Amino acid sequence: MIERARAAYKAGFASLTIGDHHNMSVPYVQNTPMLGRLLAEWPDRQAGCLFIVPFWPPLLMAEHIGTLAAMTHGRFIVQTGVGTDLDQFAAAGVAGTDRGNRVDATIDVVKRMLDGEIVSSDVLGIRNARVGLLPSEPVEWWIGGSVEKSLARAALLGDAWYASPATNAEVGSVRLQRYRALGGHRAIVRKDALILEDGDRARAIARDMVEQGYRGFSEDQLIIGDPDDAVEQASLYEAVGFDEIAIRCMSNNPALALETVRMSSELIAG
Repeated sequence: MIERARAAYKAGFASLTIGDHHNMSVPYVQNTPMLGRLLAEWPDRQAGCLFIVPFWPPLLMAEHIGTLAAMTHGRFIVQTGVGTDLDQFAAAGVAGTDRGNRVDATIDVVKRMLDGEIVSSDVLGIRNARVGLLPSEPVEWWIGGSVEKSLARAALLGDAWYASPATNAEVGSVRLQRYRALGGHRAIVRKDALILEDGDRARAIARDMVEQGYRGFSEDQLIIGDPDDAVEQASLYEAVGFDEIAIRCMSNNPALALETVRMSSELIAG
């Protein structure tokens, strides 16, 4: 993770964010402590975390954001989602029902706490909650989801719609038009990528991963190949109106992940 952060900084990535997963069968670093360490490698650019909101008590979430925001250059990024893996909810003893309403309520009270308010909420069962360490700048909210209610949430409560990596350009175009019709503006799409100097090798490795069921994705949902291929594939999302692409390495192999990050410098330049 530290090596990837260093490589991403050198490659010119604009921001660094960490995901949020639980009950994993493989080693998975948790978001807020890992980001705290990585900020030592990320001195002067935006950074943030994904929060699967139903897992987080609102006060705890606000306090973690406040602390990390105090350590981050510029506006701290909060990526949010309702979560879709019900096994994670069951393992954590968290109700998987009514997730959308809880997300709406949590975003509202966390925003207010980060503005310095003392907040109570009957919906969330909290009383007189406050955050002592406040961000010096407003927090930036990237709100994910693909259904109508999620797009409306992003348009109403967010600074950006954060489209899932399963979104291809065709589907993304339809959802993006709807998001903007609902009043949204900025749109960011996350893409799983395998970008190697040898494009044929990248395609062969990625094809094998897809055939083995990689996240349920098809090849048209991924960015695969050499840097020129990556620029061409990324341009499809730019053409339909996305403002930014967030890259996540497909492979956990350290060498392949680092090469993907390094080769992304060509994507950024392109």
